[in-house]
Order: sequence, then C-alpha cells, then structure tokens
Amino acid sequence: MRCLNVLRLPSGPRRRWTADLAYRFRQQVMLKTVGISAFMWIFFVAYFHLLRYPVHPATVMPLTALDRQIPFQPQALVAYVSLWLYVGIAPGLLVTLREIIAYGLGISALCAGGLACFYAWPTMVPALGLDVSGHAGLALLQSVDATGNACPSLHVGSAIFTALWLGHLLRQVRVPRVLRILNGVWFAAITYSTLATKQHVVLDALAGALLGIAIALPSIKAATPPHKSPLRHSSS
Repeated sequence: MRCLNVLRLPSGPRRRWTADLAYRFRQQVMLKTVGISAFMWIFFVAYFHLLRYPVHPATVMPLTALDRQIPFQPQALVAYVSLWLYVGIAPGLLVTLREIIAYGLGISALCAGGLACFYAWPTMVPALGLDVSGHAGLALLQSVDATGNACPSLHVGSAIFTALWLGHLLRQVRVPRVLRILNGVWFAAITYSTLATKQHVVLDALAGALLGIAIALPSIKAATPPHKSPLRHSSS
C-alpha cells in the first residue's frame, strides 16, 4: 500500500523550516487521521469503563505541601483542555513508517500502563468541597471525568510524551528556538493546569511524568535510524 511506504524528505538545497513542517503535515494524512481517531476511541472506552466500574475500592491520594500552596484556579481549564489539541501535533509531523510505528507503540504502551494501574490500584483525588457551580466548563468536566483514575496522571503522562516527541521532531526540522521554547511552555501550562483545576495532585503528576518519560525516550530512539542522532537532522 502506498500509504505504508517509507517516505523521505526531498533532497536538494536546504529548504525553509516552514516548508518542512508543511511537507510533514501533508504526508500519510489518511493513516494518521484514522489511526489517531481509532486510538482515542478505544482508549476512552477503556478509560471510562474503569472510571465508572473500578474493580477495587479507590485509594484517596494524599495532598502535599505544594498542593496546598496551589490555589484553585478555574481559568486553568483552558490549558487543561488544550491537551487534546497539543497531543495531535507530534503525530501530525510524522513522515516515515518507522516513526509512525515507534510513536504508535509508545503511546499505546503509555496508555496501557496507565490503564493497568487504574485497574490494579484505583485512585482518586481527595474531596475538597470546591464550588464549581459558577464555572460551567469545570462543572461539565467533573461530571464527565470524575476524580477517579488519578495516579498516574495520564494527562501529564501524555503531555510529557508529546513534549519530548515534539521537541525531537522540531529539532529535526530546525525550527526557530522560540517554537521549541513554546513547546516547553505549553507542556508546563498543561501540567500546572491539572493541579490548579484540582483534577490531580502533585503525586499523580509526578507519577504520570515518570511514566511518560520512561516510554517516550526509548520510543524516540527506536524511531531514529542507527546512522542518525535523535537530536539532529540531516538535510542531505
């Protein structure tokens, strides 16, 4: 099948990074669109099943001193929901079959690991008695995504997985440094939002970050041909 062929960036004189980004987004569009949609559908079916029907009593995650220092900030919901835009950028930039397989296996392992934790050890954030009646978005979020499936935070895990992969791909394209900084800022905002909206506690976020890093790094290495450094891209 044509869509499964390993594609290479065109050779020749060095092109502008904007052209490289546009080229990447245009490749394997059907495969990436269908794959991402199917993956999210399967994941959320499993996620909400475990959320609604835990097999063991849920453990309440303890608050740390940092949790008590971070106030409830409803406006952080914007950064929180932006994850669903953020996680689509890195797979949109994948070009070769090697990259797609490595990314797909990595994100699958991340989500499977989180779901296994939720199955074996259900957790929830403590009830803080927050009044969200004046914040329709947060009220809707809490009615759909309850305070279970807390640790590890897959919100943070998928955000750091995306940040590392996106950083790797942006270095390949050699975009301006400001875009790589923006990638880090966006990840930090999403992570902070999980604490500011009180959907997670610090220990959830730390566990999610460790899980995301542990899977992202080997998956990026697997996506990189042996003759290339994962941090540099050859234009030849």
